[in-house]
Formats: sequence, structure tokens, C-alpha cells
Amino acid sequence: MTTHTPAHSPATAEPGPRPHPTVPYIATWTAEQILKPTVVFDRRRGRIAYDDEVPADRDSHGALWNRITLKPGQGTPQLGKVHSLRQRRAMRRLLCQVCAGPADLNEHGMLWLLGDYSQDWPNWPDGMATPHPPVCLPCAHKSTRACPHLNSGFAAVRVKQYPVVGVYGGIHDPRIPGRGPVIDEVVGYHHPNIRYTIAHQLVRQLLDCQPVDLDATA
Repeated sequence: MTTHTPAHSPATAEPGPRPHPTVPYIATWTAEQILKPTVVFDRRRGRIAYDDEVPADRDSHGALWNRITLKPGQGTPQLGKVHSLRQRRAMRRLLCQVCAGPADLNEHGMLWLLGDYSQDWPNWPDGMATPHPPVCLPCAHKSTRACPHLNSGFAAVRVKQYPVVGVYGGIHDPRIPGRGPVIDEVVGYHHPNIRYTIAHQLVRQLLDCQPVDLDATA
């Protein structure tokens, strides 16, 4: 294997502050491109790898991450696409996904703003794994009016426990790893499929959740 350092991998590039005052921090810009190194199967370790892989390509749990260029504010914002480096930074540091400031935390827990799927199971979203970082209170109010993702309904939730549990990414067939992912889904760090996954977003599990009324906190 060659040993050159990738242009931007999760541990070699620090995303920095919000690139634009009206664009969500975790959004991708058109100048930012996902890089496509050759994916191979590492028989010795029993997992997929890059043919020019360096330690920075994996996180502390050993998950392989995608490579993406870092050019915030350049081009046009792509609001439907998440930049993996900025998402990972926001989720790891518990920053607001919109402004990149500290997410709102009080005695009832950290604030999350989610699409409303409260009919999915009793006590939803307790136990849910999510790639969506938390939010601050001012951005939560703005997002309910401006975010298309929330047009069909939203739920504001205070969460007391939110451990990092895995990643959202593409699972590859180890027999033909270079063909591309077979499916994109949430994969736990302790699941066997983590060995065949290229991560795109960090995932936390929401536990001890309490719904809140944003209007009451305006």
C-alpha cells in the first residue's frame, strides 16, 4: 500500500466555524466533493479498506470514514446533503447543527429537533439512533419555519443520555468491495457489518427523552 495523506479525512481536517450565516453548518457546498479512493478487502484484518489507507481514515472505534474535500462557503449550498466532517464534529462536540454554537442543554437534557414519527412506537423517540446533531434554542425556532424536512411535522425533545453508538454509512459486499455500497443504513460499532461499512455520519442513541413545547420557551 502507498502511504500518501488524503486531502481531507476525518482526523486530518478540522472543519472550523459556520461558513455562512444563513446556511446550516452541516450542509454541503457544491465545491465540496466526496473522494473515491479504491476500496479493497483486507483479508488479514477481515474488513474493507482503502488501497492507500492511512490511520486518519478510521475513527477511534476502527470504523472507516469517507473522504471529502473541505471548501465551506464555496459554490452553492446543498441543503439536502450533509457534509460528513462537519456533521461528525457537531455530533462529537454536541454543537448545534445549524449555527455550530453549543447545543442547548438544561436540567431536562440536550435539545434535539426531529421529524415527527411519534406513531412508530410507544415512548418514541426513546431508544432511537439518530445521525442528526442537536440544536440550540434560537436555531430550533428558526428551523421549524425554514426547514423543509420539518414541514410535515416535528418534535422537540430533551434528551438526558445520548451515547455515541455507531455510524450511518454504506455497507459494502466484501467479495466485491470496489463496486460500491449495497445499502446505506445505521450500523452499530459492535455490529459485524461495521467491518464492511464506509461511514458518512456519526450516530448517537437518544435515551431518557422528554418532549417539550418550543412555543413555551420562546
